[in-house]
Amino acid sequence: MSILGKVALVTGAGQGIGRGIALRLARDGADVAIVDVNEEKAQLVAKEVEALGRKATTFIADVGNRDDVRAAIEHAEKTLGGFDIIVNNAGIAQVQALADVTPEEVEKIFRINIQGVLWGIQAAAASFKARGKPGKIINASSIAGHEGYALLGVYSATKFAVRALTQAAAKEYASAGITVNAYCPGVVGTDMWVTIDKRMAEITGANPGETYEKFVNGIALGRAETPDDVASFVSYLAGPDSDYMTGQAPLIDGGLVYR
Repeated sequence: MSILGKVALVTGAGQGIGRGIALRLARDGADVAIVDVNEEKAQLVAKEVEALGRKATTFIADVGNRDDVRAAIEHAEKTLGGFDIIVNNAGIAQVQALADVTPEEVEKIFRINIQGVLWGIQAAAASFKARGKPGKIINASSIAGHEGYALLGVYSATKFAVRALTQAAAKEYASAGITVNAYCPGVVGTDMWVTIDKRMAEITGANPGETYEKFVNGIALGRAETPDDVASFVSYLAGPDSDYMTGQAPLIDGGLVYR
């Protein structure tokens, strides 16, 4: 079953996993609002969506700002003629020993990775309820939301928090026909992992690429994950085949973490 004619909003859609999700949803029939902090990248993805025959719009927003997130959803509704799906994908990484984490670093990553998801949940649920229609809320967690990793402790904490928000929201909004789920990718070949690998090398003395290779070598399916691998699962969560699923945060990591 498809999402033909649905309207989806994807945060952090200008690159990486977010871009992959936006394009997959478009291929599966959705019109897509591309939300990002980088206007140039957002516009490029919007053109790719339109090349697939779907409508696209862009909105520049800081997901850590509650008003920005609300405005992005209002823009999507007005411009694309509806609103059915939100993918709270935007997030940042942080590689730092717990002993060295600063208050400023904690505030920044919590603001984007936790508050950004919370504001998306709030605004999307309010919109769905006001329209009197069921909707799909889909949040970005991680394998680091199932297992804490050395030097990724605060990042892991944010992704555990996303799972908690997902479960709580699923319970609070079920009566309105709103489902809330998360997806938990592993080692994806994107700019985020380039940054993680670089910082790991700086802290541990490992050679560039060594940390990335170590993680990839632990994947049962024998290769790094791609944005398309993640996007295919997110499309399932966005579609009607997952209508009886809520409050879940499945691992989609090629066989790296088992729960």
